[in-house]
Amino acid sequence: MKNTKAITKNTTKIVAIEAVATDPTPYIDVLALLLEDKRSPATRRAYEGDINHFFNTMLHSPPTRDNMKDFLSLSQVQANALVMKYKSIMVQSGLKEATVNRRLAALKSLVRYARKVGQCNFTLEDVEAEKVKQYRDTTGITQEEFKKVLGKIDRDTQLGKRDFAILLLLWTNALRRGEVSKLLVKDFDYSSRSLWILGKGKGTSKERVELPKVTADAIAAWLSTRSASSLTGDSPLFSALDFHNLGHQLCGDMISKIVQKYCKAAGINKQMSAHRIRHSSITTALDQSGGDVRKVQKLSRHAKIETLMIYDDNRLCVQGELSDLLADLF
Repeated sequence: MKNTKAITKNTTKIVAIEAVATDPTPYIDVLALLLEDKRSPATRRAYEGDINHFFNTMLHSPPTRDNMKDFLSLSQVQANALVMKYKSIMVQSGLKEATVNRRLAALKSLVRYARKVGQCNFTLEDVEAEKVKQYRDTTGITQEEFKKVLGKIDRDTQLGKRDFAILLLLWTNALRRGEVSKLLVKDFDYSSRSLWILGKGKGTSKERVELPKVTADAIAAWLSTRSASSLTGDSPLFSALDFHNLGHQLCGDMISKIVQKYCKAAGINKQMSAHRIRHSSITTALDQSGGDVRKVQKLSRHAKIETLMIYDDNRLCVQGELSDLLADLF
């Protein structure tokens, strides 16, 4: 009986393969394949939303099978004209450069994937992205200001112990909020004062970071307040404490709200977020290391050293210094 089922299953596969082989233009759901290729659910949602926006804007319909085939069968000239018109519509509607570029990047990814599987013959490489300056303000807050922020935490409470550990991680290790939110109990090793994090753009490969004693002690103090049942290896390292979400993993937005709460209490007027604390940490590390960008790259885990140079230039305010020198001539 089992052998009969196996033979039937294999026969069905062979027939399907032969059907594709004999069809000169077999349909492939390029969008579905592109989305499946993205590991992060958030990335998949963003790509799907951006590609939907293009089809709804230019074809007044979602990316159905027929719409997708019509778009991917355009000539190079037609495709360039359509997507450049789409870009013009986005710019004229007042969208920020980063949003325009993100939507164009999603569309280009779709076309590249379609070319790989033989579904289209054009590229969108001639459609240029909007120019945008990254990291316009990397200064954040000073070390003294951050001390004031920590001083607003009541470390005698469970909530305070959790928030103190999170803020120290953001500062001493310059972690991103997404890296903090994904941490599990098993990622923390107090004996070696280390943490295994899922870094940005690293896929499923975790990397080890060393923790200062004060940060490791803070995490251990927070974990000591939790029940044994909430300390299994796959439990979130930082969990919610409110009634409706008790025990659930903290999301990135919640971590930024924690930062904003204590910064506001400390009288910090600048708009703060978890990423601003990361900026502050990196800028302070450059100050303390005398501008050693290679050392600080190990802390920040930026892929490109040029990114650290932007931090360093902003820290030194080279433009302002030279403008003052020129003004002294008068």
